[in-house]
Amino acid sequence: MTRIANTPSNRPEVIQSLIDGVDRYNPDNVSILEEYLATQCSNREVDVMANLAILKLYQFNPHLINDQVVNNILVKALTTLPEPDFNLCLYLLNEQMVTEEPVVRLITLRDLIEQARFKDFWNVYEGGDEIYKELTAEVLGFEDSIRKNVAKAVAMTFQSIEAPILEGYLHLKNQAFSDFVKAQGWTESNGVVSIPINKDNEAKTTVLTENIKFEQLTKIIGHSND
Repeated sequence: MTRIANTPSNRPEVIQSLIDGVDRYNPDNVSILEEYLATQCSNREVDVMANLAILKLYQFNPHLINDQVVNNILVKALTTLPEPDFNLCLYLLNEQMVTEEPVVRLITLRDLIEQARFKDFWNVYEGGDEIYKELTAEVLGFEDSIRKNVAKAVAMTFQSIEAPILEGYLHLKNQAFSDFVKAQGWTESNGVVSIPINKDNEAKTTVLTENIKFEQLTKIIGHSND
């Protein structure tokens, strides 16, 4: 069977059977899936299909909705951007939930990441009221996951980037910044970080060719002589 993005290699058999069978719609199984989400939050893995199954059960059984579980599912989905997990989760929330403050705040973070406004993301996340850190507190390694995805975006876009700009993107400085750069296989010299050439950041020459038939050419020449 073809694997989809964000499917852990060690998904428990009981979870696999729930996802594959009709039992995924049995409300009695919601606690099993919620416990599995808690495991994901502690081991940094993401299982989007299992988490969507929770939201689907909530959709059919509103009395089961656990706001903290919904929050953690959305936070985990933020760590997979630019994968579409976050939007898939939103589609399963009711209109009221989407307009409530916790979800609205997480949507704000999503927008900043999708727009590659990484420095603004950290400014908002580190805001004075600490609300964003409270929202993400139960998801271990949230900040590290965001930095990892920022690094992927940078590696796809740049062959070199000024260190101060990259520091803002990653919200890291000094030794922490140097250690992160080294861990990516990048090099820093004279205030510039160099990124190895890859299939995404390599400059490609585009050759445009136009096929013009002889009959079309004669018409153009004829019009020019009129």
